[in-house]
Amino acid sequence: MSQIRHKLRAGIRITGAACGLGAQDKACEDGPVAFHHSQAWHELAGHPQLDWGRTLYAPPARSGEAPVQRIAEFCRHLADEVATTLADNRFPVVIGGDHSVAIGTWSGLARHLGQPPGLLWIDAHLDSHTPETSYSGAIHGMPLACLLGHGDKRLLNIGLAGAQVSAGHTVVLGARSHEPEELDFLRRAGVRIIDSEEISQRGFAVCLDEAMAIVAAAPAGFGVTLDLDAIDPRLAPGVGSPEPDGLLATDVLTAVHWIAGMPGLQALEIVEYNPDRDRHGSTAALLSDLIGEILPPGKHSS
Repeated sequence: MSQIRHKLRAGIRITGAACGLGAQDKACEDGPVAFHHSQAWHELAGHPQLDWGRTLYAPPARSGEAPVQRIAEFCRHLADEVATTLADNRFPVVIGGDHSVAIGTWSGLARHLGQPPGLLWIDAHLDSHTPETSYSGAIHGMPLACLLGHGDKRLLNIGLAGAQVSAGHTVVLGARSHEPEELDFLRRAGVRIIDSEEISQRGFAVCLDEAMAIVAAAPAGFGVTLDLDAIDPRLAPGVGSPEPDGLLATDVLTAVHWIAGMPGLQALEIVEYNPDRDRHGSTAALLSDLIGEILPPGKHSS
């Protein structure tokens, strides 16, 4: 039985992060609720070591308040929820929402650990703009920079003072669409980037091995954040920002299963599920399969 399955004495708690304020297409805010009501979730829900805890929603708009203030408030609440889940000896799985919610997820883990964790960032994009470099101003293109301590001050220092993740133990895997400013920022920070071209040349398994050697060496443990747009949109159409020629779903499922057996894994986040773009529930089914890869064996109660 894997390390994660030894750790899950009290099971897995899912938190819905129903916020789409960081994206230009806001429909990802509906992703957690749509998934929670889906047949794909229903087929998982009876597992004795899995429960859906709370679904958090973006705070209402207030007069004169910028969207970034609402995102910051949401991320503080999400950080609290993740830290509480860990304190309750449960394994957090966060379902988003656009990728700006990662600021809350990994700040909560950093607070619980008392130091920055490693992070595997599986994504079609680098998500490492700052307000000064962003072409769109969309905050879901900035969360990794924020977690590394750069960006709008309202989105920083939520879990710890300074960086919330360890740059030297962070790897972006699967990127295939980015701007040069993001690439420069991450290279200067010391983050390893394994893009889709390198994966094509070296093979997914070899690249994953290297990524995990870096991430899992973080002294306090590590997490995994998976933007569903990392996967080829022909296999996962229900995403916020689809990009052609992505990863194979089978590779990502195998990776999650393998990573679940590694010592040090502290949390999993899956984001950018956009039910408006899903076809025949295929992306919801994939989301369910991904959660299933970390579940210990057990009979469903339904």
